[in-house]
Amino acid sequence: MGLYDLTIYDLIRRNARLFANRPAWFEAESDKTYTFAEYGALVDKLASGLQSAGLKKGDRIGVLGQNSLEYFMLYGAAAALGAIVLPLNWRLSQDEIVFNLNDCEPKLLFADSTYQEVIQNAKNKLSSVSNYYNLIKSDGDFQPFNALTDNDGTFEAVSVTDDDSFAIVHTAAVAGRPRGAVLSHRNLLCASMHLNQVFKLSEKDVHLNLLPMFHVAGLLMFMNAFHAGLLNVNMRKFDAALAARLIADKKVSVLFDFAPIMASIIEQAEKASLPLDSLRAVIGLDAPETIEKYQRLSGGTFYCMYGQTETAGFATIGHYNDKPGSAGKIISWADVKIVDDNDALLPAGQTGEITMQGPMIFKGYWNLEADTAHTFRNGLHHTGDLGQFDEDGFLWFKGRKAEKELIKPGGENVYPAEVENVILQHPAVEKTVVFGVPDPKWKEGIKAVCQLKPGESLEAQDLIEFVGERIARYKKPQYVEFTDAFPLLENGIPDRLKVKELFGGGES
Repeated sequence: MGLYDLTIYDLIRRNARLFANRPAWFEAESDKTYTFAEYGALVDKLASGLQSAGLKKGDRIGVLGQNSLEYFMLYGAAAALGAIVLPLNWRLSQDEIVFNLNDCEPKLLFADSTYQEVIQNAKNKLSSVSNYYNLIKSDGDFQPFNALTDNDGTFEAVSVTDDDSFAIVHTAAVAGRPRGAVLSHRNLLCASMHLNQVFKLSEKDVHLNLLPMFHVAGLLMFMNAFHAGLLNVNMRKFDAALAARLIADKKVSVLFDFAPIMASIIEQAEKASLPLDSLRAVIGLDAPETIEKYQRLSGGTFYCMYGQTETAGFATIGHYNDKPGSAGKIISWADVKIVDDNDALLPAGQTGEITMQGPMIFKGYWNLEADTAHTFRNGLHHTGDLGQFDEDGFLWFKGRKAEKELIKPGGENVYPAEVENVILQHPAVEKTVVFGVPDPKWKEGIKAVCQLKPGESLEAQDLIEFVGERIARYKKPQYVEFTDAFPLLENGIPDRLKVKELFGGGES
């Protein structure tokens, strides 16, 4: 590192010194707490073991598993060595997981026992992986995790800067191909600083780590809590009843919410008569009635936001009560502009593409130079989303450009093209159009409108299961509607805008 650099590993060493005996990580499953000093020592041991296993700066580490201390240690050890973490979405199908692995060619792969069968069945397709390890210390059939930490924690220092790559998070498949967004140390530390500022965090705060650690929001939130020197209360996997109990027992004050997380926590808390009054700051995306009920029950604040993986999670943040329905105002270290198709700046009240500049913009898409250049054209990061600013500087989300057409059920990204490609594999389907519709549980649901081949018949539920068996199940449609004929463009393909107008409801 240089005089002007600050990396995530520097933060780990600093916190081990400044907050040595303060609790840093609580494992709900094992009921065990680790201090900042203990975490720092574990990271050094793991870094030593990984270096002895041949890991070098720039090498990728694949991780497939649920939230754990070991997962957190891998992020820290990678930061120490200048390696890059490739967190894998365990909700994906085997083929999707294999694609993401081969896209980034990790040298080492860690998996917990729940997902090791997926990896075992795909080993012959993973030519870059030299060693496979259990993610949990004593859980699984791969090489033991403890073999990498049985040392004195000494390793050869590596020169790492804050602009070096730290993680590759795959975004949803554009035209059927996922893209790996490369995030740097600087990206995540700047995002963390914004949250520290907005939440006014102190050592009295407690974060509930309930989002998957492969998700950019999950990564940012546990890093943010660590950055601020407060306790991360970790859940292996989200469970509403356990979350409600942990909030009450551990006095959790901060968490990230995607629908239907908060509604399910409130339901379980009311059922068990558990208090939520410690929960003072929740950020995320949810239905107005859920947000208002949370604020009424807890007395806390809900922070609305706009962002994406490519902006390290955030571009705007604001209090929900300031302008209900808006996405807040521009964060301190960013400039967000609304532009037309020629990148000319649009005034308040006009809708255009949301673009951004600043140190939180990702480094680009892994091995996709043309996609990166297109996204970064004219010195702006083009989000593919539409929005407008009002006269008071609040951002209002207005949908997505036709080239993007992203659907976000429960905070996950799904591109219609990917779902359409799978639906068209069904022998009974002639044409299909997939798009997002309002959904009471997930906020946005996936709807497929299909035209069958002559003489064919198909039940909606059979098609839903067909899709769920081939790609991640969160990508399958919740709603299916059949039509005898699509409105067509002059070139004979379905007119997507008219299809949405005709079939835009959620009911099948």
